Amino acid sequence: MGIFEPFRAIGYITSGVPFSVQRLGTETFVTVSVGKAFQIYNCAKLSLVLVGPQLPKKIRALASYRELTFAAYGNEIAVFKRAHQVSTWSRHEAKVNSLLLFGEHILSIDVEGNVFIWAFKEIDQNLAPIGHIMLDDNFTPSCVMHPDTYLNKVIIGSQEGSLQLWNVSTKKKLYEFKGWKSSITSCISSPALDVVAVGCSDGTIHLHNIRYDEELVTFTHSTRGAVTALSFSSDGQPLLASGGSSGVISIWNLEKRRLQSVIRDAHDSSVLSLHFFANEPVLMSSSSDNSIKMWIFDTSDGDPRLLRFRSGHSAPPQCIRFYSNGRHILSAGQDRAFRLFSVIQDQQSRELSQHHVSKRAKKLRMKVEEIKLKPVIVFDCAEIRERDWCNVVTCHVDTAQAYVWRLQNFVLGEHILKPSAESPTPVKACTISACGNFGILGTAGGWIERFNLQSGISRGTYQDTSERRSCAHDGEVVGIACDSTNTLMISAGYQGDIKVWDFKGRELKSRWEVGCAVVKIVFNRLNGLLATVADDLVIRLFDVVALRMVRKFEGHTDRITDMCFSEDGKWLLSSSMDGTLRIWDVILARQIDAIHVDVSITALALSPNMDIFATTHVDQNGVYLWVNQSMFSGASNVDSYASGKEVVSVKLPSVSSANGHQAEDSDKPVTNTLQSKDTTRFHGLDQQIPDLVTLSLLPRSQWQSLINLDIIKVRNKPVEPPKKPEKAPFFLPSVPSLSGEILFKPNESANEEAKKDQVESVGKSDVALSQFLQVLHSSAEMKNFSAFTDYIKSLSPSTLDMELRMLQIIDDDDQQEPEKRPELLSIELLLDYFVHEISCRNNFEFLQAVMRLFLKIHGETIRCRSGLQEKARKLLDIQCGVWQRVDKLFQSTRCMVTFLSNSQF
Repeated sequence: MGIFEPFRAIGYITSGVPFSVQRLGTETFVTVSVGKAFQIYNCAKLSLVLVGPQLPKKIRALASYRELTFAAYGNEIAVFKRAHQVSTWSRHEAKVNSLLLFGEHILSIDVEGNVFIWAFKEIDQNLAPIGHIMLDDNFTPSCVMHPDTYLNKVIIGSQEGSLQLWNVSTKKKLYEFKGWKSSITSCISSPALDVVAVGCSDGTIHLHNIRYDEELVTFTHSTRGAVTALSFSSDGQPLLASGGSSGVISIWNLEKRRLQSVIRDAHDSSVLSLHFFANEPVLMSSSSDNSIKMWIFDTSDGDPRLLRFRSGHSAPPQCIRFYSNGRHILSAGQDRAFRLFSVIQDQQSRELSQHHVSKRAKKLRMKVEEIKLKPVIVFDCAEIRERDWCNVVTCHVDTAQAYVWRLQNFVLGEHILKPSAESPTPVKACTISACGNFGILGTAGGWIERFNLQSGISRGTYQDTSERRSCAHDGEVVGIACDSTNTLMISAGYQGDIKVWDFKGRELKSRWEVGCAVVKIVFNRLNGLLATVADDLVIRLFDVVALRMVRKFEGHTDRITDMCFSEDGKWLLSSSMDGTLRIWDVILARQIDAIHVDVSITALALSPNMDIFATTHVDQNGVYLWVNQSMFSGASNVDSYASGKEVVSVKLPSVSSANGHQAEDSDKPVTNTLQSKDTTRFHGLDQQIPDLVTLSLLPRSQWQSLINLDIIKVRNKPVEPPKKPEKAPFFLPSVPSLSGEILFKPNESANEEAKKDQVESVGKSDVALSQFLQVLHSSAEMKNFSAFTDYIKSLSPSTLDMELRMLQIIDDDDQQEPEKRPELLSIELLLDYFVHEISCRNNFEFLQAVMRLFLKIHGETIRCRSGLQEKARKLLDIQCGVWQRVDKLFQSTRCMVTFLSNSQF
């Protein structure tokens, strides 16, 4: 693995699979598919509560029952209990297209007409289906539903236009409905008995009585396209909602038998699912435009209004930039949306407003897409003036003006920046000065103009008198940059000319030729280096002050799509349509890492802290996050984990982390399963999660005080000596003194008892052991140090420090043999204790503090004894191995802590 490891993908809400709704207690949850994984939202606020693991193939159908989720992918069906896969059903030989929850059974239908019936009461034992139905050869199933009150019966719709009623218990076909000579796309049971609604590909909806095979009423969509979803209201209102392939949702009044209202801008793509909540005037819809929306019927005219929604890009994003110190990502996509994604919490992601486009579209009777601004091709932002005025400038496709945005309020700004050229041409480049006061625009006609972002007024143009026309470049301006002190402005023309301007005076200071057409530039304000990309696929670095080329990087074999510098200016990252991402070391002038992904990168960005790396890819609607393991690895040299010139193939990050679902194992009890006295080896925890450590759950101050005990003693040292009392109580006996001070007469009996105790303690000092050593020796004999760990955890930091210092060897000239000293034996046992506990990875943070204090006190003693040195080396090896595993896992879990805190329901 290279410097960047896959982390997760953000911006995915739902894909082209109908959702599944289940109710747990008083709350309702919806399960949606996001490619190869599934997500569960709480319908109360559409908050994400659980993300399922990654499956080998894309999910084709979903079903859910309480805590169980059934996901069909390829020819198999995976069964999950919350986020843990508990079973896999494999009997289909063709792709599974439909799943139906049927009482305590699941019906699965594949494209070849095989219907299998599965029981999920005892999933671990029932791995085989309990029934099988083979449909006719000229019957291609397209949808399935269960009519209410029809015991053991289902209706299956076909692409040929007919419906069949089957008894799944006897596995017999009971009746076949001829249909309406149009492919059936959806069917659903109504609250009225024996009545079902059937949607067809010709845009018609048929309410049919299946008991008498009679047509009740027929509705026809005004817009072209198939009926893709249906849902009946259950709150007493006679409403039927239908969704079409054009993204329109129609509401039909069943009593009046007419169209009641139409939501024309419900979705930008085909409606996948519709669901009326039980006894509530709320309709939920999902679409392949990567959105889920909830509509409420509470207006006086009966028209629904948008209640809440979750959405992402409906078309691939093409420009991204980190914002707010790496906590958010600004993203502009081909769907004409400008979005702000949160790296930490998905609920904070949102689309920036474009001034009531929905209302304007409704008045003009146009689609929202037609009212929105054209897709963004390039943008720049500055955080320094976020609270004062607009701090984002965007350039759009074939637009001769630029727009500003106020991120403080997440809205489009009040000013429009229009370059005052003689012949207006589309704006192709933009930048914001380091102070956040000015925005500079470059057009396709070579015009460069500076604007004040607060007022939107032009503050002058940059013109080169040597050009044929009165403009900055003879051709398109492909890039603009400013230095950190508003001294220089750098611009690049498509013809290959790089020009350096005086920022305030707007005069040309210098210029140089690259030698071929320039397509993109990136400037680093910290080191003053300008990176340029030319048609010859060579990346050149120029020193703007010295006006010369300082680096030249070659390696890409196809068009370079994007570049960015690291915040410190030491790395340059570049992506190409050849599918590679390459990392160049600017100081060493060489490539240090390269990875290859299946889908080419179109845009990239590195966070200011250099811990998260974001990419967008061809035909992918999400933003993919990578973790910079050099920020967390214990290796001091990048070469230890970088691949150098070798290109390593890496898979794209998934929606859910590969090991993310293992976090739920933490609620299992972890017990110490050490063996009995007869064993000679120490074993770790049998039930502990692999590669993870267990904390002591002690107050932070208790183990931190061990590390800073010397500082605490100095801080708590009294400033003044204790003062003697001015007057003593009259009843205390006193004796006269030469100085005149009052001296108290000690109690003779108390003195005698104290002397007696002192003599006895001195006589027994060679035999008796402290409680600290008694527990240590007994634990070592039993090969179980849990009692000793509990004892030292109960001690105060100062007491533990005193116990460890009591083992110091003060007199080395003692006649006793050095190797038989009791202090050395206790130190050796403590080393064994640390070896055992560190290998078991228990009480990790507490043991690190105790071990640091122990080595600080007895480090010199261990260095002078060869026997103790061997145990210390063993402890060092175990400590390094545990820390390497912890470091590797920490880089994958650092940003998932907040995300996984909401992954239970």
